[in-house]
Amino acid sequence: MSERWVVILGHPDADSLCGALARRYVDSAREAGREVSLFCLGDLQFDPVLRHGYRQPQPLEPDLQRLQQAIADAQQLVLVLPLWWGGMPALLKGMFDRVFLSGWAYRYRQDSVWWDKLLRGRRAEVIVTMDTPGWYYRWVYGQPLFRQLKHTILGFCGFAPVRVTALAPVRGSSAAQQARWLAQVAQLAARR
Repeated sequence: MSERWVVILGHPDADSLCGALARRYVDSAREAGREVSLFCLGDLQFDPVLRHGYRQPQPLEPDLQRLQQAIADAQQLVLVLPLWWGGMPALLKGMFDRVFLSGWAYRYRQDSVWWDKLLRGRRAEVIVTMDTPGWYYRWVYGQPLFRQLKHTILGFCGFAPVRVTALAPVRGSSAAQQARWLAQVAQLAARR
């Protein structure tokens, strides 16, 4: 039985460079024998705002129900997204707020500061495009998005390992450079 993978395009525009990278990743993973589902967040119908915080439930729309079930059934989650303002696009953050809920992704223990990681046993691959040079994002900004995804979202819920690949700088990149990034993403999908 082949592994199930879920690829989430976190860029709202499926015709972006991130969209091309996500499609190349999906094609390469399928060629390697994986069962892959692609979710383009910009095409899904859902409210990205958690309207009442965590005080009361907000029912998941059908598209989010399908996504949540696909993640539950998968061995690997892949995120393809741009770095915007040092972080993730609002639509992707909204998906995390709505889908990665207590009782499904994690559960706090009663009378304890600790929690159970309910999505343990899954891996995550994160592919990020950036205009910021990689060295600058690391040494000057401290890689806040990478830390957030690895430790306080995916790692918090049990994903391990969480691998991050940064493709940068996109601004001013040539067609040849973008072709090399597409080839690099295809290799990432084929190697696992």
